[in-house]
Amino acid sequence: MPNRVYSISDLASEFDITPRTIRFYEEKGLLAPARQGQKRLFSHADRVRLGLILRGKRCGLTLDESRDIINMYEPGQNNAEQLHSLLGKIDERRAIITTQLADLKQMMQELDEVQARCKAALQAMQEEVTP
Repeated sequence: MPNRVYSISDLASEFDITPRTIRFYEEKGLLAPARQGQKRLFSHADRVRLGLILRGKRCGLTLDESRDIINMYEPGQNNAEQLHSLLGKIDERRAIITTQLADLKQMMQELDEVQARCKAALQAMQEEVTP
């Protein structure tokens, strides 16, 4: 449906986001809908772009990173530079997440140890009280 036009409420509903979020992306220069008076008219390309922005967000990319990668796309061209850039960002995110996972595992282990000590202390207190 490349010629279809979408309203802000159409896109908000489809992507389960608020119209305010879409306006925010517009203010940041990520989307540039046509205007009909005060009404925003989003094209199929705007819809695809919004989907890519949201996917980038879910993957941990900043809005600037998403914009840079999306703007590198050239229809009908070899987009190897864009793909290399995206792969680099993916590698960076994986490294960050790997570190965060290790930190979370360490935190869970420490919580388990503190929890076990607390339970043991409570058990010892109960045994002292119970003759």
